[in-house]
Amino acid sequence: MTAHDPSLPQHLAELAGRLAREVGAEIMRKRRIGVDVAATKSSINDVVTEADGAAERMLADALLLARPADGLVGEEGGARESTSGVTWVVDPIDGTVNYLYGLPLYAVSVAATVPDAGAFADGRRAIAGAIYLPELDELYEAWQGGGARCNGEPIAVSEEVPLETALVGTGFRHPREPRADQAAIVAQLLPDIRDIRRTGSAAYDLCLLASGRLNALYERGLQPWDYAAGALIVTEAGGRILGRGDGTPPGDPLLVAGTPLLVEALRARVDHFA
Repeated sequence: MTAHDPSLPQHLAELAGRLAREVGAEIMRKRRIGVDVAATKSSINDVVTEADGAAERMLADALLLARPADGLVGEEGGARESTSGVTWVVDPIDGTVNYLYGLPLYAVSVAATVPDAGAFADGRRAIAGAIYLPELDELYEAWQGGGARCNGEPIAVSEEVPLETALVGTGFRHPREPRADQAAIVAQLLPDIRDIRRTGSAAYDLCLLASGRLNALYERGLQPWDYAAGALIVTEAGGRILGRGDGTPPGDPLLVAGTPLLVEALRARVDHFA
């Protein structure tokens, strides 16, 4: 099965979903035993647990066995060059702080991507992806041209609403300086929308948007493993993903997502404040 095979995206989505479930079950088991901070990254708030590394190794090993020619990019440093044209972008635990504190909103995110300059900030786009929330037993899946699903049932973004009645998701980067800027954006935006939600997992935020439970979202500084699977799920559910208004692709420095019309209005607001 080659990168140009029309049946490949569905095959990869099924593989992503199976592995996300398997890894999700394992990290949930580890959470029941207890977890501690193993390291920090960009700041004291940017934590890594032993389960993050173990889960990424589990994903990497399974993908190598199933698709030995594919590449890999992982949040915890896993990397492998692709000779097939497909690169897997994975986040073994999106929402690590939630995971550490025993909050249920953490996810395993697995995406199969292909090169596409300008599609996203990293020069790749997903053709298949899955996000699994073990504590909620919710599996979101999509493949290129195949629509989006949660636990096998089709999902879609909400109907269009004006910005002033929109429920908007966001998240915050871990270093101290960007957080101050992000708080200022929230303070400026909040009076002009219905409300803000911050779940602590960008992957789950994108799933909430795709299933109509958020109207839009924005976040600065997201990395490919944060959005690769979720962005595909949103677009296959009828949403749009945008970057900065100057034509910069979505990702870092800015990703804005929402229903097709609302996303434009939200981008105009957060671009203005940013």
